[in-house]
Parts: sequence; structure tokens; C-alpha cells
Amino acid sequence: MLRDEALPVFIVHRDQPARCVQTVAAFRRQDVAVDITVIDNGSAPESVAELHRELPDIDIVTLGANRGFGPAANVGFRRWLDGGTGEWAAIAPHDALPEPGCLRRLLETVEARPRAGLASAVYGEPNVGVWLERAQMKPVVDRYFGSILVAAERDAGWEAAGHPHGTLMIASRRCLLDVGLFDERYFAYCEEADLGERARRAGWEVGVVWDAIVHNPHMSGGSAAVEYLQLRNSLLLVRDHFGRYPAFIRLTMAVGDTAMRALLPKRRTPIFSLAARCRAIVDFGRGRFGPPPARLFAN
Repeated sequence: MLRDEALPVFIVHRDQPARCVQTVAAFRRQDVAVDITVIDNGSAPESVAELHRELPDIDIVTLGANRGFGPAANVGFRRWLDGGTGEWAAIAPHDALPEPGCLRRLLETVEARPRAGLASAVYGEPNVGVWLERAQMKPVVDRYFGSILVAAERDAGWEAAGHPHGTLMIASRRCLLDVGLFDERYFAYCEEADLGERARRAGWEVGVVWDAIVHNPHMSGGSAAVEYLQLRNSLLLVRDHFGRYPAFIRLTMAVGDTAMRALLPKRRTPIFSLAARCRAIVDFGRGRFGPPPARLFAN
């Protein structure tokens, strides 16, 4: 064991209780003591009932509505900051499966770096069949494109990155008290990029740990809501951190890319939705953030 004190782990769940049970089991198999809390993000009553039945000894916090990944994660972080102890806490979605030793490697790495503020595990598979292959890539924040993945420079240990992967990240108490929690305007997607950018600009180290592996085998190819959130939030990220001119360039590229993909079906990604992209651009211009339009969830 790395420490006697249990690491707080907050798992954000929505309507996938079987996968959540698997994720809880994977965290319990770590060689670091964990204190797990499931944050249920507005699941159906039968899903919540299954969680209580399968995880009777786990603290399950029910939000009653889908608040988005960042806002749900903030519920866990606030509980820890207000009443918990320890310097580090972890956050993950309901389908993250850390390999044995993952948390220990994360904690050993950051505890050797006094200014480490945010860190994440790396993906254990390229997610073949998903439109973006992610193995041996690290996240950065680009002034025109927002959150993107670039080729890694290392294959072991710590590597500085623009932001942590949201699939499994750990956050320092001192860092969160300094820079704040997830910006809830994002709802989901890009919120970890915004947090990472704020942390780096405040002087905290942000990175990925190549020896810490997490699997995310159930990652969805996407939906209209995902298309909407990724585009709208990337525009917000660029504007807030780099200014209006880079945001204008990003917006111009988004309009051109949308038109090209609408006219050339072979250039479309599996998550392409003309309606979602148009609505994202309009809502960004209007300053409408938070949850996506409800009708997009059905697409």
C-alpha cells in the first residue's frame, strides 16, 4: 500500500449500472486503498435501484437530473474539499477500467513532483472502430483548435500535457483550491481542457503518466449531442483562453468544415450532424452554454 489513507474516488454514472459495477470492482482491485462514491447523473429509477442492489456498501449520491460530467464531478470534489482529507482525489466515468497498479503509479509519480496539480492515466487500447484512434497520444490545448491529441514524446513515466484525460484523472486539493473546479458551462467535453489550462497558467504541473493504464472499451462513437458539445465547447475554450481573434479563426474553420462535410459525405465523421453543428455555432454566438438542447439526445 502506498498510504494508509484511502484515496477518494468519484465515479460519475448515468444509466449503465452493469458497467458501473465493473468499474467499482476494478478500482477495488487496486493496490491502493480507495473510498468510492458513485455520483448518479439522473439515471432511470430502475438503474438507480440496480446500483443500490449491486453496490450495497457504496455511497451513491443521486442528483435527480443529468447535470453533465463536469457538474456531477464537482459534486464529488466539493464533498471532498469541504469534509474529506488527503491531498489527492480521483474522478472517472462509469466505464473506466484501470489496470492493476494504475492508481499506485499515478500517486507515486505526482508525489515526487511538488507542483503537480492534475494528472491522468493513459488509454490501454487504440479503440479500434472509434473514429479517433488515441493510443500513444497526449492531450494539448491549441490556440485555434482547442483540445486536441498530439504524438507523445515518451512511453514511460510522467509527460507534461495540456490537460488530463477525463477517463481517469487525479486532482490535487491545493490545485483545486487555487484554480477552482470544472467550469459547469461546458456540461461535458472540454471541461478537463479548461481546468488543465487554468492550472498550467497558475503554475501547476499537468501531465499524463505512461505507466498508469486505464481501459475504456465502451467508448461510444458519438451522437448529435456529442457533436454539438464538442464544437460549441471548443469555441468557448479557445475564446476564453486565447481571445476573440483565435475564436473567430476557429469559428471560420468550423463553418467551412461543416459546409464541406455537408456537401461531401465521404469526409464526414461518424458523429457528424449538420443540425447539431449549426445549433452549436448559433448557441456559441448567443452565449448559450450548459446542457445541449434536449432533442439532440434522441439523435
